[in-house]
Parts: sequence; structure tokens; C-alpha cells
Amino acid sequence: MIVVGLTGGIASGKSTVAEFLREAGARIVDADRIARAVVTPGRPAHNEIVAAFGRTILLPDGQIDRKRLGAIIFSDPVQQTALNAIVHPRVIEGIDAVVNRIAAESPDAVVVLDVPLLYEAGMDRDLSDVIVVYVPEALQLQRLMARDGLSAAEAMARIRSQLPLAEKRRRATIVIDNSGSKTAARQLASALFDRLKTKATTGLR
Repeated sequence: MIVVGLTGGIASGKSTVAEFLREAGARIVDADRIARAVVTPGRPAHNEIVAAFGRTILLPDGQIDRKRLGAIIFSDPVQQTALNAIVHPRVIEGIDAVVNRIAAESPDAVVVLDVPLLYEAGMDRDLSDVIVVYVPEALQLQRLMARDGLSAAEAMARIRSQLPLAEKRRRATIVIDNSGSKTAARQLASALFDRLKTKATTGLR
């Protein structure tokens, strides 16, 4: 089994590439899904977030209003750091539990950790490879504005809240340029999975 990281920037198409890798046969561990689970009402992280940010970030059913909380942290690095300190350790624990389960079930699996803030959370250590899904910043901005209905200033604030994609690309061992079509991205992901599967089963680079 090998465990690799998959990251990118907001609106870079990372989730699309993750789905293509899943289609090819990879086992995807979705950090966002785990993050949503660890902040549900009654969980320790939920209580800590409410204590830190106030009850105004809650929806009527007690769930955290991700949009409202996002508006706070994307414009305030100190608040973002505070939230990450609450959530990241729980997410890492959840990821470790899933990876251990996959290892027991499928010793030759290709496990892909789909983590938006992989580098920011220091989760790139001890991975066989780190895949970065890259697009130029101008295209990233355009896609984010169209996807989320944001102004240029709002979209750029979200982009700037993350480590620059150019820096992530520099640190990566594998880069998927997602500037083209979905068909092109699917082909790149399929070829990449074949390489990773060979490494998982033979140990060859």
C-alpha cells in the first residue's frame, strides 16, 4: 500500500481529479468529509468552535453555518489559525483511522488523502508523493467567481487565505495541470493511477 497526498487551491479542480482517481481505482480519504463530521453538534470540536466564535455562527438546527464562519476566517488570519487549531488535530485522527482500516482490508491499495490544506496543516510529511492540482491564478480566480457567485475581491480573499498554488506546485512531487478540459484531466489522472498502482504493488519508483 502507498499513501499519497492530493491538494491544490480553491477552485483548482482538486475534487474533480480526486473523483477521476477514484474511478480509476484509488481509495480516496476525503478530509473535508471528516472535517464536517468532527464539527457536528455534540462533538468536542463543535463546542470549542462555538466557544471561540460565538453562537452567531450556528444555524437554527445547531449545525455550524460554514458560509458565515468562512466569511470570518477568510478575512482574518488570526481567526483562521484559531479554527485550524481546533479542527486539524481531529481531522488527522480521523484520517489515520480510515487509512489503518484500508491497510487491513487492502494491503496493495493506492490511498489518496484529499486534503485542501495539506501543506498548511503539515500533513505532507511521511507521504509517498504529494500531488498538486495546478491552474494559473487568473483561471483560479475566474472559476471561483463563477462557481460561488463571488466578487473579484471576495474570491481573491479566499485565494490569498491559502498557501499560493505556485508554492504548492514547487513543493509537489507530482503536478497535474488542470488548465484544460475535464477529458484531459481524466486522462492524466488515469495514467497517474497506473503509476501509483505499480509502486503500491512492486515498491518500484
